[in-house]
Amino acid sequence: MSERPLLLRNARLIDPAGGTDTRGALLIQDGVIADLGPNLATAPEGAEIVDCGGAALSPGLVDMRAFFGEPGAEHRETIRSGSLAAAAGGVTTVVCMPDTDPVIDDPAIVDYLLRRARDNSVVNLHPAAALTKGLRGQEMTEIGLLKLAGAVCFTDGARSVANARVMTRALTYARDFDALIVHHTEDPDLAGTGVMNAGEYCSRLGLSGRPAEAEAIMLERDVRLVRMTRSRYHAAIITCRDSIEIARRAKEAGLPFTCGTSINHLSFNETDIGDYRTFFKVSPPLRAEEDRQALAEALAEGLIDIVVSDHNPQDVEQKRQPFAESSDGALGLETMLSAGLRLVNAGHLSLPHLLRSLSTRPADLLGLPGGRLVRGAPADLVLFDPERPFVLDPRNLHSKSKNTPFDEARLEGVVLRTLVAGRTVYQ
Repeated sequence: MSERPLLLRNARLIDPAGGTDTRGALLIQDGVIADLGPNLATAPEGAEIVDCGGAALSPGLVDMRAFFGEPGAEHRETIRSGSLAAAAGGVTTVVCMPDTDPVIDDPAIVDYLLRRARDNSVVNLHPAAALTKGLRGQEMTEIGLLKLAGAVCFTDGARSVANARVMTRALTYARDFDALIVHHTEDPDLAGTGVMNAGEYCSRLGLSGRPAEAEAIMLERDVRLVRMTRSRYHAAIITCRDSIEIARRAKEAGLPFTCGTSINHLSFNETDIGDYRTFFKVSPPLRAEEDRQALAEALAEGLIDIVVSDHNPQDVEQKRQPFAESSDGALGLETMLSAGLRLVNAGHLSLPHLLRSLSTRPADLLGLPGGRLVRGAPADLVLFDPERPFVLDPRNLHSKSKNTPFDEARLEGVVLRTLVAGRTVYQ
């Protein structure tokens, strides 16, 4: 690295891995954290010195679930625009989903994405490879070759593998390569053509529903298969109380099981759909308020390991449709941190705990460096003011699409600077 040393002083140093929250300074040299602490006052000759003014400094966020349009859907998001959106949200590492065109089910496509990311992304970008060929759920991909090419996990994105035999084979094969399978847990037959959470509110709107039981049934099946194969398994997004109890039993049994939820499901419930607001149409659907509260409690308890943005940009034509016909998806990269701070301000969990679910735990699951504020760790950092309020204006978003459910929402938590390997990529 040719960058000169950088000293960030007068900062609130938050290390989510250790749970510490102290005042001090942090020195960056050669792309890594060279030193930090309350007694660090001097910098090497020629270093750049930045006074943080008491703002919070933590490891950059690691988002395990985001859709980038390359290849095939560049009109929705490119690697360049998506990475700029990530940097603006304090996200320094992104895992992109495989549901592109063509699908990321071949080592050559993994290599292509890594080369495109090297040339166009301002943040660390890692591809997730498809679990089954063409995302069709019938034949598993070459997990070993894909992992060797650079895939960090295996998933069919927003599709579930309904065939239990195929799922068992994939889990068994993944175990031999210590590969992580990330699964969308929803029985496609029971979910059917539903467009929102099944229940009274759905009936009032005259829409078809997707019951929470579709999620719980698939998750229960997967837990039993994990118990049989002992393979590393991660439930991508759980959204209801039944799934939380299934996750609890899996963890109590000592299975290699983890789970996550999305910032959308922690922030909204089914009533936010209101008068058919398509920006709130996501997959899995938003659930009842009781489920949202249960998710927040499970996150605070540690049952839910990570929080993802589930960033899924859609163009205007796909969202300006009748609710039942519009595409699923909402933006999330630029609002994930500030939306998560709502939970901190409401007293549901501490700031280090929130950042652990947004950085340390996903980095650990993926086997990636980062997520820690310690000497020698990569200088992938976010400096933010957790108390500064703002009103979100979609026109200021860096994503090519503007389908954010936080349109004109009042939020707190402004990202001041994002650094990747010690280089400022957003300010």
